Amino acid sequence: MTQEMAVAAALFAGVVLYALFAGADFGSGFFDLTAGGTAAGRGLRTLVDHSIGPVWEANHVWLIYVLVMWWTGFPTAFAAAMNTLFVPLMLALLGIVLRGAAFAFRKYSGSLAQARLFGVVFAGSSLITPFFFGCVAGAVASGRVPADGHGPLFSSWLTPTSVFGGLIAVGTCSFLAGVFLTADAGRAGQRDLARTLRRRTLGVGLVTGAVVFAALVPIQHDAPTLAHGLETRAAPLIVVSFLAGLATLVLVARGRAALGRLTAVLAVGTVVLGWGVAQYPWLLVDQITISEAAGAPATLTGLLIVVALAAVIVVPALAYLFWLTQSERWSHD
Repeated sequence: MTQEMAVAAALFAGVVLYALFAGADFGSGFFDLTAGGTAAGRGLRTLVDHSIGPVWEANHVWLIYVLVMWWTGFPTAFAAAMNTLFVPLMLALLGIVLRGAAFAFRKYSGSLAQARLFGVVFAGSSLITPFFFGCVAGAVASGRVPADGHGPLFSSWLTPTSVFGGLIAVGTCSFLAGVFLTADAGRAGQRDLARTLRRRTLGVGLVTGAVVFAALVPIQHDAPTLAHGLETRAAPLIVVSFLAGLATLVLVARGRAALGRLTAVLAVGTVVLGWGVAQYPWLLVDQITISEAAGAPATLTGLLIVVALAAVIVVPALAYLFWLTQSERWSHD
């Protein structure tokens, strides 16, 4: 594997990890939003706070990692994407900022009205952030980000591929969150809440699956390079994603959401990986390849060293944090 391909693989690994960990985090906003009134939704909202409280900031480590790897390893492609996709990226950033602030302020609200306001902001921004990130992915995958960065600010991402990408991102995030929250409720002994979450998660999974299949039709015409990649070299990953998603639905329906977390992660992870494989060797589809966009060799070497250090220093700490939040003591304390 060449140096630039190794850096690209490390970069996309960060994309997959962010989609999984931050995705489950963002998706909790859907269940917070649909929890019900103040009294009816108290238990679910408390579960959301308890589940994501220790990890929601840590999840953005992967976003920082991806951005740093992108702008230092592939600066021309990064500049082109930032210029053309400035609007959806800034809206996604706004969602991240509002979400974090509202999540923190809701706990210290001085009145019920303030708590409701911050709750709506938290839930709404949890949905718009993955939507606009999905729009960005759709614009890149459909070849609408020119290498010179002079693409249109709106029509480059207001396309069928981008809109479906945003909807799929919201759906997969919500599905991931539903599986994890269902497992958390079951582990904590909240059987009624677990049953409610189970029904909602199954509904979200079925709707998301329908949206994914519906997106295949416009992608054929709107993003032919991506469609060809999905039908050929990425096809095995898409099949694995479908089977893993189906297995997750079965496990959740049978009350085995704890095991379903593994298949849900596999389903989402393989579909995101399939997107990367489908557009290979393009970094910006039909515009600039990974090799053409690569930075200086010395920079790429430095990035690979940093990745190795992060694997040793950061990953074990994050793994320990996630392990603690899944422990019995954490669930019942």
